[in-house]
Amino acid sequence: MAFRDVSAAAQEPGPDRQLTGYEIEHALAAEGKIRVAGVDEVGRGAWAGPVVVCAVVVRSGFPPPPAGLTDSKRLTPKRRAEIAGELTGWVAAHALGEASHDEIDEHGMTAALRAAAIRALEQLPVRPDAVLLDGSHDYIGRPWPVRCAVKADLRSVSVAAASVIAKVYRDRLMAGLGARPDCSWFAFGENAGYPSPAHQQALAEHGPTPYHRLSWSYLDDLPRWRHLKKHRPDIEGQLSLL
Repeated sequence: MAFRDVSAAAQEPGPDRQLTGYEIEHALAAEGKIRVAGVDEVGRGAWAGPVVVCAVVVRSGFPPPPAGLTDSKRLTPKRRAEIAGELTGWVAAHALGEASHDEIDEHGMTAALRAAAIRALEQLPVRPDAVLLDGSHDYIGRPWPVRCAVKADLRSVSVAAASVIAKVYRDRLMAGLGARPDCSWFAFGENAGYPSPAHQQALAEHGPTPYHRLSWSYLDDLPRWRHLKKHRPDIEGQLSLL
């Protein structure tokens, strides 16, 4: 069973609260949940490329995290990369899972997220006592012991670490795709597959690459390429543009 929050008195972080601590890990430890896998995803709202999920288990004893660790969106690309380099040696264990654009088209975003998360979790050396997800929606489900917490990337070191590692990994993957001749117009190195103006202009002029999600509604606005759209009975993946 997933819970919306592990803290009975969860509060929104104030404007002065920028760095991430062990608030949720402490709460879980009080319940006997010592080994926590923080899980976060990146790429949900992109128009191209995979969705990536990272699972992180931090070392016991609540050691001080790398300086500046917080939600990856609050960090510059340079600082994210620096912290990610520190994190991979600092955490007790981490693993990455992906679900491709084809899987997203075929099964929808929720199913793709679940597949990517399970691929990450199954690579961890030890099964966690709790799997902590950022947000209020459990996309993993049984038999994993999932807890959901809003703003977990600002309240949990393990989730913040997963956020940074996943973001840096996927940005590098998309930059690599952007260097390919068939993707050179799309500026994936700058937009990571998200709908920036350069990306949208390239789509209108050149059509989707082999890495685009073809079941998504952006194709409805491109009459020249609309015939390429793939249809699924379930459209939740098109609506989850977060």
